Amino acid sequence: MADSAGIPEGDAEGARQRQPGVTETTPLRQSIDRYLRYLTIERGLSRNSLQAYERDLERYCEFLAGREVGSPRAITSEHAREFVAWLRAPQSEDGLGLAASSTGRAVSSVRSLHRFFEEEGEIEEDVTRDLRAPKLPSRLPKALTIDEVQRLLDAAGGDEPQQIRNRALLELLYATGARISEAVSLDVDDVIDRDFVRVRGKGDKQRIVPLGSYAQDALNAYLVRVRPLFASKGKGSPRLFLGVRGAPLSRQSVGLILQEIAKNADLQKSVSPHTLRHSFATHLMQGGADVRVVQELLGHASVSTTQIYTKVTQDALREMYATSHPRARG
Repeated sequence: MADSAGIPEGDAEGARQRQPGVTETTPLRQSIDRYLRYLTIERGLSRNSLQAYERDLERYCEFLAGREVGSPRAITSEHAREFVAWLRAPQSEDGLGLAASSTGRAVSSVRSLHRFFEEEGEIEEDVTRDLRAPKLPSRLPKALTIDEVQRLLDAAGGDEPQQIRNRALLELLYATGARISEAVSLDVDDVIDRDFVRVRGKGDKQRIVPLGSYAQDALNAYLVRVRPLFASKGKGSPRLFLGVRGAPLSRQSVGLILQEIAKNADLQKSVSPHTLRHSFATHLMQGGADVRVVQELLGHASVSTTQIYTKVTQDALREMYATSHPRARG
């Protein structure tokens, strides 16, 4: 199996890709830069979250520059509504053609920016207060069945060093529900007494997640038999998961590894690292776990985010009832 550890991470690009035509020294640009510094220093946003804000606000600044708006006070509610329409308009109509989810995130970024402007006294009134994002379709997380997870893990097995590492990686992702960015950021010291792993989530918030016996055994095999071999070829990285040359695995590397394993497992559906996170949460809920416990394990700031998995469980129960009960259908 080819190792993908040498693929660079997408988020290793420059902090911000400036768009052509955007004036760098306008009062609006300076205010946006102050807001981004505030997000970094005072709110402690992760690099991924910060880059999402940067992309959204770069588009906003580009849009306003095209209308000769160069200061926060010059922005009107009409500008804000036109910006949302521009994001959603097809490219054939000179829009960006963004999906509702991407547009919703941009609206959230812009509203947050204007609240900052108001709190800092840069504007008298928040003109985005009534700005609404497009309604998102109700989409349930796509989870593997328990049997499909087992097939995936079996396909990752083997005695080759990369196979031992890959099995440990997949066992950990499924055992903890960690985001891919969290998994590749784990250090060896984050595995605590083999029983728990310390996960650093969004905003650098830490949570302690237990490891099941299968994940413990797979990690122990990797740490004893493989990681020292990989580490000897690198520069002494503390990261838990390394490539064959000793460099930390990137998110892209893990995605490619998982795709190859899913192909070998002959799974007839798309599988990504986030699929294992959804599967982790769904299987916990189906097993009777309390939603607050699942919230803590996933690192969700709000229980409302976790409650979507209760809907998944209800749908599974409804389907089982409909196919099993003799009086379920007329």
